[in-house]
Amino acid sequence: MKASEADILIVPGYKNSGPDHWQSRWETRIKTARRVVQDEWSKPVVEDWTARMAEEVNKSTRPVVIVAHSLGVATAVQAIPQFKNNVVAGFFVAPPDVSNPKIRPKHLMTFGPYPRDPLPFPSMVIASQNDEFSSFEQAEDIAGAWGSMFIDAGERGHIDDAAGHGPWPEGSLTFAKFMQGL
Repeated sequence: MKASEADILIVPGYKNSGPDHWQSRWETRIKTARRVVQDEWSKPVVEDWTARMAEEVNKSTRPVVIVAHSLGVATAVQAIPQFKNNVVAGFFVAPPDVSNPKIRPKHLMTFGPYPRDPLPFPSMVIASQNDEFSSFEQAEDIAGAWGSMFIDAGERGHIDDAAGHGPWPEGSLTFAKFMQGL
């Protein structure tokens, strides 16, 4: 599948993705991409975020590919029961451990626990070995439960611009291969 044949939904996490974040760069580069915009980026409420996610999926007229980072992963996965339109794939980067009582801010735990059923569409989870918001083992475990292809990103922090992944060319290549396989 080509990106031009799908609605690419960019789903940022807590506090949104700034202009240097790889998600923002992809949004400007991929013509069929659009961001799922939340009303409250710094005070996420699971019901509000998942409702907005479902709204964006359900108004799509083409197949949907979700590109989620961090809390955006939790948002997308928790919203699945509300999807009416055809989501054909999920590209999930740095899913946080929303079941960890040490997560800060504490209200992010309301996005957990993750469902453990296989996802109803092909997916890929990319995780870092030293992500401060999730253990590598937790990310690998949830990817296995979802039936997702799992990619070890090495020691890449939270795979965001703060960790030096503004353009993230490896991610672009991985996403392109993922799309070709759909």
